[in-house]
Amino acid sequence: MATVTPFLALSIFTAILGMFQFGFNTGVVNAPEAAIKQFINDTYMDRYEEKIEESKLVLIFSLAVNAFVIGGMIGGLSGGWLANKVGRKNGLLYSQALSLTGAILSGCSKPAEAYEMIIVGRLLIGIACGLFTGLVPLYITEVAPLSIRGGMGIFNQLAVTSGIFLGQILGLNGVMGSADYWPILVSFTAFPSALQTILLFALPESPRYLILEKNDESAGTKALKKLRNTDDIDEELDDIKAEANASSNTTSLSIWQLLRTPNLRLALFVTVCMHLSQQLSGINAIFYYSTKFFTDAGISSDNAQYATLGVGAIMVTMSIVTIPFMDKLGRRTLHFAGMIGMIICSILITIALNMGTEEKPANPGNNDATTSGSGIFTVIAALGLVTFFALGPGSIPWLITGELFTQAPRSAAISVATFVNWSGNLAVGLIFPVMQKEIKDFSFLPFTVSLVILFLVLFFYLPETKGRSVNEIEALFQIPNAWRKPIGRSNELLLAEIKNNQDAGHVNYGTTEQSKK
Repeated sequence: MATVTPFLALSIFTAILGMFQFGFNTGVVNAPEAAIKQFINDTYMDRYEEKIEESKLVLIFSLAVNAFVIGGMIGGLSGGWLANKVGRKNGLLYSQALSLTGAILSGCSKPAEAYEMIIVGRLLIGIACGLFTGLVPLYITEVAPLSIRGGMGIFNQLAVTSGIFLGQILGLNGVMGSADYWPILVSFTAFPSALQTILLFALPESPRYLILEKNDESAGTKALKKLRNTDDIDEELDDIKAEANASSNTTSLSIWQLLRTPNLRLALFVTVCMHLSQQLSGINAIFYYSTKFFTDAGISSDNAQYATLGVGAIMVTMSIVTIPFMDKLGRRTLHFAGMIGMIICSILITIALNMGTEEKPANPGNNDATTSGSGIFTVIAALGLVTFFALGPGSIPWLITGELFTQAPRSAAISVATFVNWSGNLAVGLIFPVMQKEIKDFSFLPFTVSLVILFLVLFFYLPETKGRSVNEIEALFQIPNAWRKPIGRSNELLLAEIKNNQDAGHVNYGTTEQSKK
């Protein structure tokens, strides 16, 4: 078992500050919604000397909320290109300019009396966070030792959940969610961004990127020795070189080349399904609309606020608990356990919502209302769904994307996966309020159906990646039913089968010309 050296720990901590920003900004404008809307109304009144129409007010605020997600889609699709163009470390560094600029614009929108600034600021922060969601897992996958790669990957999700939880705490009315302090709240992301910028200058580039992409073995070896705090890195260097030898060329593929390469389509299909199993699980309905969801279920507004904090607390706790299990139980086991638990909890939420139809108060969310038994049941089921989400679906899709692909297609695959993830995020954010209005107490049923379908698909195609090199994992998709064979099969046997497939013309994706054919 590899050890976590101080410099590796610093590298992981610095990288995940990007995912922390992603988590923090996910719902930070939702808590001070009323205060921000009042600011928009006051600004409009000062400009045009008339009160803003309600529909226009909702539209402007929705733009501020969804600009973050649209920016995330743009950044997510660009992450692979940036990673290949300037490297993983420099990609993270350049992204800070967008994050810092966005934070300044968002925070200055009220003093400048320009609500347009918060929309543009949220867009820029979204682009930065989209880049982070592609670059951070990629960097961690490439710097972490094989034996603890899963545990290190969990820190992505821990950073996200910590950011969400801190945003929930700071967003309380008594903290920074008030009319006076919300500009500080929306610009708070500048602090982790500045810290990450400073620390990044001390970090090395990914050794795999230096050796496989830049053909700079000397720099890659030096970076690896620094990360491992030892000169005994021959075995790991041999593994990196074996990855290069397993394909005809390590030149990075573009997204278009990736999509046109038949031998990579199954791995890409599995990757997309993994990210859909995260976003179509209903978890964002809990994240974005938790307080309203709980009050609609009959919970008083005060209790709903604490239930929302419970969502964040459970996510952070479960992310920590899962770290040692990722490299013991494996990705496949944890992801399926999480999906099964979420299916059960999603069904229970639907039952609880329908049970409470007759007993909900006339004015849901009223502080004087007595919390009903079905309301408590709804909260318990929702917190259970969050718990099972954190067990596997919350973190494994980000981790496994980098594990399923060798160096050449990895960046493009992460770009596609990140774009799909953000697209699912946007879809749920836009559609769930409509589902609540149209199908009311059955609004979680579509998530249940999605989870069941994706579970069945992944059950047949998702391999276990625990303890396997990228060459072994590649073989699992090139050799029929290879993933069903024992994990203990040696590298030599799997690599021999890859070589046979390559000789037969099955894995020729290494050059641009080949991938265009």
